[in-house]
Amino acid sequence: MALAKDIYTATACFPKEEVYGLTSQMRRAAVSIPSNIAEGAARGGNKEFHQFLVIARGSLMELETQLLLSRELGYPAEHSSLLERINKVYALLNGLIRTVRREK
Repeated sequence: MALAKDIYTATACFPKEEVYGLTSQMRRAAVSIPSNIAEGAARGGNKEFHQFLVIARGSLMELETQLLLSRELGYPAEHSSLLERINKVYALLNGLIRTVRREK
């Protein structure tokens, strides 16, 4: 959830014309990551948990793409630190996916 909070903070400085565009997309992708992890864990089965973890990883990659685009557009944000956090979350998610896959 910390990454989602950081994305909310970073996008608060984006241009107002992006409120319904890139700002909204990035915030939804960021919130989707922990939400899918939580929903998958609550389902009770490893097969379903695995599926939701893969969806969370997809949202993470969507967020990375949007962050890279925001950097190319020159929007203010701590791009480097956010990209590092995304890479760390990606590694953690991959490890969890591998563990859950083995236990399916």
